[in-house]
Amino acid sequence: MTFLLAGGGGLLSFNTGFALWILISMIIFLLVMMKYAVPPIMKSLNEREAKIKDSLESAEKALARAEEISKDNEKALREAEAKAQQIRKEALEEAELLRTERISKAKDEATQIIEQAKNTIEQDKKQALSELREEVARLAIQSASMILDEELDEKKNSKLVDKFITDLSNN
Repeated sequence: MTFLLAGGGGLLSFNTGFALWILISMIIFLLVMMKYAVPPIMKSLNEREAKIKDSLESAEKALARAEEISKDNEKALREAEAKAQQIRKEALEEAELLRTERISKAKDEATQIIEQAKNTIEQDKKQALSELREEVARLAIQSASMILDEELDEKKNSKLVDKFITDLSNN
């Protein structure tokens, strides 16, 4: 403690001359700093602030653009889905129409085949009946000829049989 209170150089002692030199040095230091160091520092700080401000604005613009693109993409996706639904619907309609046309065509072909078969059967039936009549007439003439054996001639027998067959057809 005696060291602190000893003559001249303690921590609690005040020297006016020394304090004045410190004050003058401090003022000169501050003036030099204000003249040479503060303007570049302020310039750097202002540039940094401008860069940060520009970066924030760019980021906001990019974010707004990204949101706009996202909305456009969603819109395009909805349009694509609607278009796909429309194409699917049209394909189903075309398939149904094609199926209906094929069924109709198949029915028409079946009806045509049935009609042709009926016509063929009718023609075959008529031909068979005609051949049967001719055969019956021939057999009747033969048997009548044998029975009558010379009573009638062939012309009369044919006429008689034809008349008989005609009478049968009409009944």
